Amino acid sequence: MALAERAASSAAATIDVADFIDQKPVGKFQIQILLMCFAVLFIDGYDTQALGYIAPALSQDWKLARGALGPVFSASLFGLMIGVLTLAPIADRIGRKRIIISSALAFGIASLATAFAPDFTWLLVLRFLTGLGLGGALPNAVALTAEYSPHRRRASMVMIMFIGFSVGAAVGGFIAAALISSYGWRSIFVVGGIAPLVFAPLLAIPLPESIRYLTLAGERDTEVAGLLTRLAPGSSFPQGAHFTINEPALAGIPVAHLFREGRTLATLLFWVVFFMSLLDIYLLANWLTTILNDLGASVSTSAAIGSMFQVGGVVGAFALGTSIDRFTFRAMALIYLCTTVAIFLIGQSGHSIPLATIAIFLGGFFLIGGQNAANALSATFYPTMVRSTGVGWALGIGRIGSIIGPFIGGIMLARQVSTETLFTYAAVPALIACVASFALVGVVRRLNKS
Repeated sequence: MALAERAASSAAATIDVADFIDQKPVGKFQIQILLMCFAVLFIDGYDTQALGYIAPALSQDWKLARGALGPVFSASLFGLMIGVLTLAPIADRIGRKRIIISSALAFGIASLATAFAPDFTWLLVLRFLTGLGLGGALPNAVALTAEYSPHRRRASMVMIMFIGFSVGAAVGGFIAAALISSYGWRSIFVVGGIAPLVFAPLLAIPLPESIRYLTLAGERDTEVAGLLTRLAPGSSFPQGAHFTINEPALAGIPVAHLFREGRTLATLLFWVVFFMSLLDIYLLANWLTTILNDLGASVSTSAAIGSMFQVGGVVGAFALGTSIDRFTFRAMALIYLCTTVAIFLIGQSGHSIPLATIAIFLGGFFLIGGQNAANALSATFYPTMVRSTGVGWALGIGRIGSIIGPFIGGIMLARQVSTETLFTYAAVPALIACVASFALVGVVRRLNKS
């Protein structure tokens, strides 16, 4: 008989929620949560990537100089960073569900408004506001999926859920290729605005609240029991059963706990990985379509080929999940080493569309696959009490890199840097992420022994 079930047989039962979840297999309820969070990140990914796909058409329409959209890319990502850093810690205290739903509504409204932006300044402001909403949804979807997953499957569950972001970003490329020629670039933001405004209210009933939040809130044992019964049908708990999570209560500023109990070096190394990885992801994702267009491909063809970066990320997340569960940080380090090579090869493909397509696919396979691994392993590394804060701050620091990446790309394009040189420089952050990942192997091993 499982530990939680033996505890439930006692009249004065105290049930550790985390232990209960860890002892159960992944069931229908957890898969439903994963799919709902997948859908949130699908829309998040579409809206985050939309500007990159329409950049050539927008630049032609408004007669912007080559690389001029760099500040707009960065404004969106700056808003996303602010959203991550502020809303993730708040969700640890008030629950994840309301943050996820309200964030989806916020970025839906801002994205729809972007379709009617009259000039460059309004575009910049509206993309910043879109980023704020996007930043609240992402880390909380990661944390919610993680806390309902048993520890042995947590990394792969989070990686599968996070594929939603890449799928949404990839689908955005195909939608852009289909709509821009007939309806113009504004139609992409209309789709990106309506989707979350329709979907977010539909989450209000089926999306469960954070079970950690409900457990630590106290006097909500009936709700916790109901969620655990849905998670493991057939389980029963005696009247008056008390549910707990074996973790100390947070005191003071949540982010300070990321540097306690020996977590300082690991936290800093996570931040390096996220910073370098997201710098590369957004440098490539935002400028690939423009670079391909400069090399002679049409706007629609450039959007379709550029979307292979996200398609590669989807395939990589599926293909690499088992390796991450088994080899954890060693696998992540090897993935970033392969990323370095793949990004370099994009620059060597010249004007060959088939070679560029293959290289871009491989770049996405390893780079986005590596980022998904970092998301999953950070969610596994941090204890439940600071999981949303830990993942959120890692993503937030990473967003500084995501802001810098498109800005650097815009500068290089404005200075007419060759394609080969641009991608050689772009391979350097991936190599740094690789080194930091190798360092995490030893740091985490020492923490686990202590």
